Amino acid sequence: MREYLKFYIDGQWVDPVSPKTAEVINPATEAVSGTISLGSAADVDKAVAAARKAFSSWSQTTRAQRLDLLGAIQAEYAKRQTELGDAIMEEMGAPSSLAHGFHVGLGAGHLQTAIEVLKDFQFDEARGATLIAKEPIGVCGLITPWNWPMNQTCVKIFPALATGNTMILKPPQLAPYSAHILAEILDAAGVPAGVFNMIQGSGSVIGTALSTHEDVDMISFTGSEPVGVQIQKDAATTIKRVGLELGGKSAFIVLDDPALADSVAGATGGMMGNSGQTCSAGSRLLVPHARMDEAIAAAKAAADAVTVGDPKGNAAMGPVVSKAQYNVIQDYIQKGLDEGATLIAGGLGRPDGLDKGWFVKPTVFVGTNDMVIAREEIFGPVLVIIGYDDVDHAVEIANDTNFGLAGYVNGQDLDQVRAVARRMRTGWISMNGGFDFHAPFGGYKRSGNGREWGDYGFHEYLEIKSLLGYA
Repeated sequence: MREYLKFYIDGQWVDPVSPKTAEVINPATEAVSGTISLGSAADVDKAVAAARKAFSSWSQTTRAQRLDLLGAIQAEYAKRQTELGDAIMEEMGAPSSLAHGFHVGLGAGHLQTAIEVLKDFQFDEARGATLIAKEPIGVCGLITPWNWPMNQTCVKIFPALATGNTMILKPPQLAPYSAHILAEILDAAGVPAGVFNMIQGSGSVIGTALSTHEDVDMISFTGSEPVGVQIQKDAATTIKRVGLELGGKSAFIVLDDPALADSVAGATGGMMGNSGQTCSAGSRLLVPHARMDEAIAAAKAAADAVTVGDPKGNAAMGPVVSKAQYNVIQDYIQKGLDEGATLIAGGLGRPDGLDKGWFVKPTVFVGTNDMVIAREEIFGPVLVIIGYDDVDHAVEIANDTNFGLAGYVNGQDLDQVRAVARRMRTGWISMNGGFDFHAPFGGYKRSGNGREWGDYGFHEYLEIKSLLGYA
């Protein structure tokens, strides 16, 4: 049983101003796995004051000093990767191989990327007699989700640190353990007092206090569209910068070529990874009408092959994060049935043999782009296959959405793949499985604004100053 009752403020583990606790539920067992404290606006005031005080000195540190600190964090992170994986497996139900693999690996990757970018990042640019300087924005409120705990946390913390900012982290209440361990890592690495602070609690309390605080200069939020809208409204009164990475309903276009079945199988299996709880998931699978039967067979076989079960075992897919999330997903599956979508795999209820835990069947529908299950983000292992007539039609369907976070194109003709990707109105597109830690990640339309990852992630935390007559 875990018990994390203190917050990390001004370099110390401290008690909340007003003690209040909440239980954390293991989604695989439905049993209580631990207890955390819930913070208040008073805790936020303390953390912001510490961050503001520390900013005056941390913002003036050299590139070498920041690189030294990131290197020390990297060493401490390496020591505790197993603990981080165990925590992720317990808090949000990721299977052991995924929790200890890609989940923890993403955090390590963002740390390494921050080090690589910082080594050569140009903070000053001379333009004739003018110097354009990029300076840290100040005190940052970082609000992160539960679905990829290390990825979403590390992609904010390390660029913010590298660019000379101070910060307050508000981790997800549903998945708080890995963030607590990360705070211990930063403390052990010697992060100066006040530079990094962490308060656990509910988004409606801590997130609102950060978003409205007059001494917070920026909010970086990853999560749902409705919460992102509210944060923008809350932050407007103090004109602070807001970076948002929100939802998605991303299209995966499979081109008409001999590799279609393999591409469909890979796309289906990929959709089920992390129990479908991925904002960039390719949840709309677009295939040629002329080869729909072949695509259905490949998708059904791939979905049926996904093993679901105890995260501590060898299952490929664990539970979804909570009872509430399970119920939302069940409602969407029922909507798909009610709308007349054709169910080819999965469906309502838990998989056979699982009577406890928030396990969902890997589910595949064949439907149309106007159905609710193709318009709204389900955030579960539910894939919708949609047929297209030709490439132009595929692009039209892909772009017919309120979102624009990610996209996927698979095909053997690389020129055609590139041409299709160019026409998709979305911020991050993987062609034939491409992946790059240095590629900017973020969305068009209702998927948010700003970019994370790589050097573009640095720009999120920088102000621009023009010094005229400098030379």
